[in-house]
Amino acid sequence: MKAMILAAGLGNRMRPLTLHTPKPLLEVGGKPLIVWHIEKLQKVGVTEIVINTAWLGEKLANALGDGSQFGVKILWSHEGEGLETAGGIINALPLLGDEPFILVNGDVWTTMDFASLLDVQLGEQQAHLVLVENPPQHLKGDFILSNGLAYTFEQEQLGEALTYSGIAVLHPRMFAGLENGKRPLAPLLKQAMQQQQVSAEKMQAVWVDVGTPERLQQLDQHIKQGVFS
Repeated sequence: MKAMILAAGLGNRMRPLTLHTPKPLLEVGGKPLIVWHIEKLQKVGVTEIVINTAWLGEKLANALGDGSQFGVKILWSHEGEGLETAGGIINALPLLGDEPFILVNGDVWTTMDFASLLDVQLGEQQAHLVLVENPPQHLKGDFILSNGLAYTFEQEQLGEALTYSGIAVLHPRMFAGLENGKRPLAPLLKQAMQQQQVSAEKMQAVWVDVGTPERLQQLDQHIKQGVFS
């Protein structure tokens, strides 16, 4: 199974830290955010990892290289100008192949064991999302979790409102026939949810959306203090 780490964002909310450093290279607990993901994937046997880049992409490529220092093979998908989430995936499909793949946002941090993602069986479904408790900055949540499926709020399904963690298993067929270009992922997920083609689970682990310098600093302190050990 391959994985894709999304690393093409501008990191505007992280400025000034991201003026000269791409957000996934910002460090917590002594190593870059993206390296935590790479090591977790390698640990569960995922050794082919696609990483997309845009803003300061050459710095990411220079820092991580071909991945051999981490025991993985990194395949680079350089976008120039960012294509948003779905656009970045579509652009990288030739590197990802025809089988389901793990998707991870480069700007989140988690203690989740990625091994469970290897056991996800999509069957005829398009995607499997990992959802989390709504953080203070996003109290409404993104989707409804009910009986193992994700629903949009518009579907008025009874269940628990949760936030998308930025971690998922996707099938390439979700993007079949879509042309290259800027395209967000959420509308495609919602379209699939209308057909009950998106399964989901609630994460039972620590998760942090590292979206601001304050949350980055707090996470760094917590890791160094062993709060999550």
